[in-house]
Amino acid sequence: MRILGIDPGLATIGYALVDKESNSFKVLEYGVIKTSADKENIERLEIIHRNIQELIKEFKPEEMAVEELFFNKNVKTAIKVGQARGVILLAGSQAGIKVAEYTPLQIKQAVVGYGRADKRQVQQMVKSLLNLVELPKPDDAADALAISICHGHVYSAHSGWEERL
Repeated sequence: MRILGIDPGLATIGYALVDKESNSFKVLEYGVIKTSADKENIERLEIIHRNIQELIKEFKPEEMAVEELFFNKNVKTAIKVGQARGVILLAGSQAGIKVAEYTPLQIKQAVVGYGRADKRQVQQMVKSLLNLVELPKPDDAADALAISICHGHVYSAHSGWEERL
């Protein structure tokens, strides 16, 4: 199964493409999509949507996993990230791939086994599970790798996962 993991944002969006076969994962690519603050919000959303479409077209993932928006005290920021999540989810839906959403707590639980793990613990576990030479960077890309792993574990543990969402 090929998974596209996405850590949504407006300025920086982490992405990871991972193949899962049996109990092992293989990283195909990971990185970030950046949008400039000097562009209008709508232009930034278009850039995000187009880049996600290009990743889907190039790598042909079967499934997409996206981090859910966590509570944010800054309402303006939360709305902008919510809009970015919307165009990301739309790109997956338009491509006809299954899309799952996970909370940060679910991701940490699936990757580390502890829902309150800190960022460093998650990165160490991602490095170990994916047999990487060093910790994945930047943080947004590392988070996207963790989201991919989470989905791979959840999918394996529960066939028919889409019925639970």
